[in-house]
Amino acid sequence: MADVSTAYMGLKLTNPLIVGSSGMTESVESVCKAAEAGAGAVVLKSLFEEQIHHESGYTIQTNEQLYYYAQAEDYIHSYTRGNDLKHYLDLISGCKGAVDIPVIASINCVSASEWTEFASQIQRAGADGLELNIFLLPSDPRKDGGQNEQVYLDVLEKVTRQVSIPVAAKISYYFSGLANMVGKIAATGTKGLVMFNRFFSPDIDIETFDVKSSHVFSSPEELAISLRWVAMLSSRTPCDIAASTGIHNGEALIKQLLAGAKAGQIASVLYRKGYAAIGTMLQELHDYMERHGFSSLDEVVGKMSLGRADNPAAYERVQFMKYFSGIS
Repeated sequence: MADVSTAYMGLKLTNPLIVGSSGMTESVESVCKAAEAGAGAVVLKSLFEEQIHHESGYTIQTNEQLYYYAQAEDYIHSYTRGNDLKHYLDLISGCKGAVDIPVIASINCVSASEWTEFASQIQRAGADGLELNIFLLPSDPRKDGGQNEQVYLDVLEKVTRQVSIPVAAKISYYFSGLANMVGKIAATGTKGLVMFNRFFSPDIDIETFDVKSSHVFSSPEELAISLRWVAMLSSRTPCDIAASTGIHNGEALIKQLLAGAKAGQIASVLYRKGYAAIGTMLQELHDYMERHGFSSLDEVVGKMSLGRADNPAAYERVQFMKYFSGIS
């Protein structure tokens, strides 16, 4: 059988399928289910930076970044009642004692403040890595792109100095110069890059006049955005890339691996199909590799990246010229 093991930011994974930060990784029991189903690694459900401030004696009202997370205050007050910082550290150590796959902690953050010291406690609790989910909505007209980008770099530089475990940055594609920004992120010592994060998408209830959430789960159609950028950047950065959003079957995982991802993160498909989807997707990967004569995953990863593809210009094309030229 083909060898599907991989290395992601220095961690040895038996396969490239990672269960992403979600409710599917919020307890030792759920992490055990993911491991038993065959996951190569798990990313624990995230703590919010505001939770750390709140539990550390800071007042939530003083955090000027609060509005970046819609309904964050209600979430934090309800979540922290049973999920304080000690609980999160216990979750890390409990998972490490229960499974033999890498356990990666996760924090949603919007600033490089005192919370970064908590990263050291995460390392001491036994986490194999730390994923920082960073997203600043560029909605403040007083701040330019450079100021927003500097926040990302400040967070990563501060955390990578605190810990020796590998750190990954989970980012969005909302940068005017994404390729340039990825180079700056790599220079901070960040080992992994997760492309891309999902965030609260608002909708309006026209009858109750409430702002509500929409599109909580990803769809298979969302694969295209990350696929393009994984293919374009995987050969241009020393960071290991984990593709995220839109991976709902083995074919989607294979596409991201061919584009250059070292791993793929899944969550939405598990809510819809359960942990059994992990085994199904891995079997599809094995079947594909055997069908094409690949003996190891190294032969698959990056085969269709920008640096190795027969037609690299296809990834940089942004107009539908071929499509529209055939329409009369």
